[in-house]
Amino acid sequence: MRHSHLVIAAAIVLSTSMARGQNTQQPAGIAPPKPYKTVAITLPQPVKDPALEVLRGKIGEFAKKKDRAQLGKLVVERNFFWDRENGDAADKKKTGMDNLSTALGLGNTDGPGWDMLAGYSEDPTASASNQHKGAVCAPADPGFDGKALDALLDATQTDLPEWGYPVQDGIEVRAQPLLNAPPIEKLGLHFVRVLPDSSPAAAVAAYVRVVTPSGKTGYVPSDTIAPLGNDQLCYVKDGSVWKIGGYVGGGDAQ
Repeated sequence: MRHSHLVIAAAIVLSTSMARGQNTQQPAGIAPPKPYKTVAITLPQPVKDPALEVLRGKIGEFAKKKDRAQLGKLVVERNFFWDRENGDAADKKKTGMDNLSTALGLGNTDGPGWDMLAGYSEDPTASASNQHKGAVCAPADPGFDGKALDALLDATQTDLPEWGYPVQDGIEVRAQPLLNAPPIEKLGLHFVRVLPDSSPAAAVAAYVRVVTPSGKTGYVPSDTIAPLGNDQLCYVKDGSVWKIGGYVGGGDAQ
């Protein structure tokens, strides 16, 4: 399973991006809940590379200590990339460590950047980058049929940010955001719709509100649903050694 704080953060973004401060009533512009056809996903698989596993272990160790000097030895000196919506945001005149620090806000020791980095290091999955030959980025997205997903969005009149996927099979959907609330359905390995919910109970308990394929609404823990398009930490071979070579996404809000 993906490191919990990354999944929680992603799931919160997934739900709040649709409902900036709105209540649990159906907001304007959001399609009402209804049954939908499932689109299967294949969960990302761990990368079986002992050298990469060693690198992730060192990243996690130094991230928890907030040790910039030691972490810098694990980052490429040059040609670090930072892929954002408007292109490569990396400053090629600066070192890779400087760019990574900017992307994650590592200069702020009280910010979330170091925890984010530790979370990336604990995710064993990775997928090859389409933009950077030889780079692999983590966490990896699941496998799925793109045309089937497009058809699902059309049929439900929804947008991609309104959907996530379970990080394991058989997650129980509960009637209320409580661990002991009665289950109403179980989720299989397929995309699931996430609804806005700014209720205090859900926020405090770290739950998100979902629509099941049968059209029922209920709650699942935030760390059990992940969105597509997570920010990613990327690794490249520097000679024969794996190092942090880039970052994909917006990074820490600055």
